[in-house]
Amino acid sequence: MTDHLLPYPDTAERRLRRALRQLEAAMAEQRQAVGAFRATLADLGGAVAGLDARTRALGVALQEAAADTAAAQEAARRLRRTAAAMERAGGG
Repeated sequence: MTDHLLPYPDTAERRLRRALRQLEAAMAEQRQAVGAFRATLADLGGAVAGLDARTRALGVALQEAAADTAAAQEAARRLRRTAAAMERAGGG
């Protein structure tokens, strides 16, 4: 007897209400997704700022290393000149 149930007629008003509930649910999901996206962008901004600071620090360290290398090269040249002068003076 209950094997042959007829579907309840779906009126335009019921379809509209169902569509509005689905739209509200979709909009709530979208708000959550946009919030998560904004939080991720904020995290990315922090990471980029940290990377920028580290890159600048590396640039400074490389400049200092270049200056130290140039000073060491000049010291080595002076040492070679001194050794050559000592050899000439000693008759070597």
